[in-house]
Amino acid sequence: MTDVEVAAAAMADPDASPMTEAQFARARPTPRTKIIRRALRLTQEEFSARFHIPVGTLRDWEQGKTEPDQAARAYLRAIAGDAEAVQRALEATPRPV
Repeated sequence: MTDVEVAAAAMADPDASPMTEAQFARARPTPRTKIIRRALRLTQEEFSARFHIPVGTLRDWEQGKTEPDQAARAYLRAIAGDAEAVQRALEATPRPV
């Protein structure tokens, strides 16, 4: 379908009509944390344990109750970029200095 056909089909379906500007402004953004976790096919408990994030904090982020701070956002970007590398780093034994 072309973009015009998609838009026309959406407008014709009362159950799937596009959001108005007012509805969009009131909508909560989809938490990226949930997207990352689901892409990895992990439960909240599994994600929490694997990446050392308290499950309550994870739930709050996913429900939009709180937002990750700057450091947590950077950590989530690292997980999204290469979850296996982050997990290996977390499991590694620190080298003596």
